[in-house]
Amino acid sequence: MHGDYERVEAAIRYLEANARQHPTLDELAVHLGLSPGHLQRIFRRWAGVSPKRFLQFLTAQHARTLLESRPTLLEVAWEAGLSGPGRLHDLFVGVHAMTPAQARAGGAGVELRWGMHPSPFGMCLLAATELGVAFLSFPEPAQDPGGGLDPGGGLNPDAPLPAELVRYWPEAGFRHDPDGAGRLVERIFASTRPPGAAAPEAADRPPLTLHLRGTNFQIRVWEALLRIPPGRVVTYGDLARAVDLPSGARAVGTAVGRNPVSWLIPCHRVIRETGAFGQYRWGSARKKAMLGWEAARDQIP
Repeated sequence: MHGDYERVEAAIRYLEANARQHPTLDELAVHLGLSPGHLQRIFRRWAGVSPKRFLQFLTAQHARTLLESRPTLLEVAWEAGLSGPGRLHDLFVGVHAMTPAQARAGGAGVELRWGMHPSPFGMCLLAATELGVAFLSFPEPAQDPGGGLDPGGGLNPDAPLPAELVRYWPEAGFRHDPDGAGRLVERIFASTRPPGAAAPEAADRPPLTLHLRGTNFQIRVWEALLRIPPGRVVTYGDLARAVDLPSGARAVGTAVGRNPVSWLIPCHRVIRETGAFGQYRWGSARKKAMLGWEAARDQIP
């Protein structure tokens, strides 16, 4: 599925760049160097739907339809606290937040075990403390000249540290643990099983925890993001009201952009009032792929 995602992202980028020309499946397949049949199979294997159907989920019209349901959706979600077991994201996520003093210390006294691992949305970088997942991102190969994108190998204290991880945890200790990171990544993305595959029982999925370093306000925003069900979207204004700051959409947007844990804290589910998807810390094409993937799975019986 990792290799499939790379082709899906390339397709999204091509279609965005050539939207006015309305490329056909044949034209898209030629651009990707694939046969139309092979392209169809990749999309169906990855998203469960055809490219044409998948792209319908990436339009502003579809986004506005989702936004129309948000008053009732948010009322239920905020009261529930966390989205429960479901077809897409059936993980309960708990939060351990550092105290303000600990957050200012930049992770001093904390050890993070980290590694790179394939995911349904490309190669990801994961780091965790003894209290939970502390960082999850999707670095591009160009951002990792040290070669850390190689998921292989055992514990290696000399593995080159990804710069973005050091920037976020400047005073922490680090231990390269690709095997441990791989096990966590597999748990996190367990809900991305192929369409029709049997879901494990909830009892078999112990809660995941997050160990977050941020201001009190950022933590509040990130906890609010955890309440957005898969396949649904909210606006920055919705989030601002959810954290009792109705005029603070800009501040909320800044906190969303500083989310250190992609996917689990679903900042990709926040869009603009107009239905435009907006930017994303890990690339606008990846945000659209995540939203389209969730929307497609939400439609699969």
